[in-house]
Amino acid sequence: MNTSLHARYAARTVPRYTSYPTAPHFTGAVGADLYESWLAALAPEAPVSLYLHVPYCRAICHYCGCHTKAARRDDPVVDYAERLVDEIGLVADTIGHRLGVAHVHWGGGTPSLLPAPSFRAVVAALKSRFRFLDGAEHAIELDPRTVTPELAAMLAEAGITRTSLGVQDFDPAVQKAMGRVQPFPVVEQAVAALRAVGIEAINFDLMYGLPHQTAETIRSTVDLAMRLGPTRIALFGYAHVPWFKKHQRLIDEMALPGATERLALEATAREALAACGFLPIGLDHFARPDDEMARAEADGTLRRNFQGYTTDQADTLIGFGASSIGRMPQGFVQNDPDIGRWSRAVEAGRLPVVKGKALDADDRLRGAIIERLMCDYRVDLAAVTAAHGVGLAAIADGVERLAELTRDGLVAIEDNTVLITEAGRPFVRLAAAAFDAYLAQAAARHSMAV
Repeated sequence: MNTSLHARYAARTVPRYTSYPTAPHFTGAVGADLYESWLAALAPEAPVSLYLHVPYCRAICHYCGCHTKAARRDDPVVDYAERLVDEIGLVADTIGHRLGVAHVHWGGGTPSLLPAPSFRAVVAALKSRFRFLDGAEHAIELDPRTVTPELAAMLAEAGITRTSLGVQDFDPAVQKAMGRVQPFPVVEQAVAALRAVGIEAINFDLMYGLPHQTAETIRSTVDLAMRLGPTRIALFGYAHVPWFKKHQRLIDEMALPGATERLALEATAREALAACGFLPIGLDHFARPDDEMARAEADGTLRRNFQGYTTDQADTLIGFGASSIGRMPQGFVQNDPDIGRWSRAVEAGRLPVVKGKALDADDRLRGAIIERLMCDYRVDLAAVTAAHGVGLAAIADGVERLAELTRDGLVAIEDNTVLITEAGRPFVRLAAAAFDAYLAQAAARHSMAV
């Protein structure tokens, strides 16, 4: 493919498809009352997953796209943890029975900012109101700068089995430009502290598309990361959305790589990871061949949710905390993103859901197609439509919208199976977007396709 074609596709903006329909299409038609009925209808025998959102950091990094705010004192974080405990009880009371849990994920923000008594109180609430199943994964996102031997010991005590460290880039100039200075020894010490308490499953988040990145700096970042022996890598493209995240205006746009340069940076990192024996998993994850995510990719059971690619097979994800998103068998729900309103609702004994999306048959069909494309780079349209009780005509519009990608060699269609070609893999989100019935209905602005 020629360079101009690369640039033309890479510069397009589409959703990341961690859900379908995507969050911009959630509405107030789904609120607390409907969520209550969905929770009460959960089957006692079906395992669920839990997500806890902690929207606080000590300072906001320039590149951050998360729902978080700066908290230089512990007081608001302690208060927030108390409301989390209350929300856990409120949700559990609504469910009416003690569900089994297969996955728990803490995100943020910086969940490890919770003081030790607060963190332990939230974990105790989870374990008293839910049943942690044998082999349950208990994961947490960490800022390496906050990881101390004492924190690592507390995480092990709580049963944390996997950690994800926000490394992003090791180059000093890039770190300064993105507002997150954490030299290699800081990350090295964090990894050592975690391994010292027996936490071996350690993921690194790396990014491409950051200011001042070059092929040399990103290759060096991968080399340094490999010295620390991570088990998985998530390689994300920086999403520059200053109209949505105003602190990103602190990043000099002139220092950002263009669409063609972003593609080259991603390819450089991908090649460096492959040379170290990491297998590509979907669009942006990499794992060692013996990792369960690599096995899930190989046997076709890889899934995608709001945490990205996952081995989680549960159909229900219950979200706790301000802005958290959950998925019920009936549809999606999202808590109030305003911390104050979320807190007041919980204090008043109300489920803090303010919007969501009830799924209809077409949503389920298109969501299944999009997930398989994002996970497997292929989907058998005949099989999926048959499984949903409809014919191929139901998604004929999506096939038609693939025409441009097919003509340019990014997609192939054989016997009703859509295949993303090797050249098309960086652009899989564009193929997924072809089946998105909502994309043209709203003016939501999304990140670049690569």
